[in-house]
Amino acid sequence: IFEEFKGTGNMELTLDRNLFQRRIYPSLDIRRSNTRREELLIPADELQLIWVLRKVLNEMDAVQAMELLIDRISKTKSNEEFLRTMSKNQ
Repeated sequence: IFEEFKGTGNMELTLDRNLFQRRIYPSLDIRRSNTRREELLIPADELQLIWVLRKVLNEMDAVQAMELLIDRISKTKSNEEFLRTMSKNQ
């Protein structure tokens, strides 16, 4: 049943067992999680920053990537501020 419905959703969120076992929350597999047609939801300038961020995170170990995200998100007040700070550091 899962395989039949897998392609019909707008968003797919995948959990990472390794992150969970290390007690890193949220235990999201950021490489396999995605949103379809995100270009319809996100302004083009932000979308470009998100794509760069994903490229950088995909080159990192899953634990390092999630720890970086958690750290940076906790230090910002909005998504826009988060993306700006991440783009300055990349």
